[in-house]
Amino acid sequence: MTAPQVSLADIVAAREMLDGVTVTTPMEESRWLSALVGGPVALKCENLQRTGSFKSRGAYVRMARLSPEERANGVVAASAGNHAQGVALAAAKLGIPATVFMPEGAPIPKENATRGYGAAVVFHGRYLEDSLVAARRFAEETGAVLIHPFDHADIVAGQGTLGLEVLEQAPDVRTVLVPTGGGGLLAGVAIAIKALRPDVRVVGVQAEGAAAYPGSLAAGCPVPLESMSTMADGIAVGMPGDITFAAVRDHVDEVVTVSEESLSRALLALVERAKQVVEPAGAAAVAALLDNPVGFETPAVAVLSGGNIDPLLLGKVIRHGLASAGRYLYLRVCIPDLPGGLASLLSEVGAEGANVLEVAHERLSPSLHLNEVEVRIQLETRGEPHAAHLVQRLRERGYRVDS
Repeated sequence: MTAPQVSLADIVAAREMLDGVTVTTPMEESRWLSALVGGPVALKCENLQRTGSFKSRGAYVRMARLSPEERANGVVAASAGNHAQGVALAAAKLGIPATVFMPEGAPIPKENATRGYGAAVVFHGRYLEDSLVAARRFAEETGAVLIHPFDHADIVAGQGTLGLEVLEQAPDVRTVLVPTGGGGLLAGVAIAIKALRPDVRVVGVQAEGAAAYPGSLAAGCPVPLESMSTMADGIAVGMPGDITFAAVRDHVDEVVTVSEESLSRALLALVERAKQVVEPAGAAAVAALLDNPVGFETPAVAVLSGGNIDPLLLGKVIRHGLASAGRYLYLRVCIPDLPGGLASLLSEVGAEGANVLEVAHERLSPSLHLNEVEVRIQLETRGEPHAAHLVQRLRERGYRVDS
């Protein structure tokens, strides 16, 4: 069966429907990214959208077009959090009962926000696909309308309104990078942009631990992943939908992947340099620019697709990003087991300008000589060059150092 097509006219109509419901999110110039890539880069701050992500666009368009009979039966959705909040907000505005199935371990703030909008939340399964099976079963048993997170023409049209905003806010853009899971946002943005500016390059960005599109595009049809592992729950989708796959295949120029380390570095950089709090999925486009600064023609726009992150996860990701950037350094150093041995080591570390976070001793390792002790030391540095210089200094002073 041929997948329904979404047109520019559909996206324009969706934008009219969203007037007064969603906001036109800011487009912020990024001087630090521009300096890195050698040309203008802007951030499309969809993390500042209502409900904290782009999902409210598509969810409202889909639900506003339900018949009175469908509305009376309520809606059901499956989501790790962002789509859940979009559905819950739309349901509250339209007076529709809503039930949302979430995978186990969905971020607590997303769960709380979804309940706060009035939706019922049910946890089921480990992955989004598991929750989607339960949502479909619920729809069959109760008559509720399933609001798919990405694979519906109205959802794609709603998400595509972001593409119209990008062209209006950055009329000279040459490349648009879009975080990608199931592909609803990427499909909608690509359809809108290619209809108006076919010369603009549209790039999807997936977490490499949950990258369903590269294999599916190579196979010519949606192919499920055997497993997924990524902190970017907002784009952890195991298989493209029929509608989104066809649109991505026909309108998107390239899909690239980024590592967990790159996502961490990007998230940290956005907090430090752009003062933008995003979730890991929302940092994917920036991660692609950090990975390949000369790979994308400028002016470029990186979409920050969402900002709903658990504060505990934010702390972990920031620490991971600091470690990935060389700002945290963990060393094992052998020193003489003599009075003053540790003080001498710490003196060298201090002289180099590193900050000691933690120190531990190991005396029982078979690799140690009788008169040696291994010191495990965690340090805070100014980055990779500083860390490398510190290690070199210690070795020049005769210490055996493993990092």
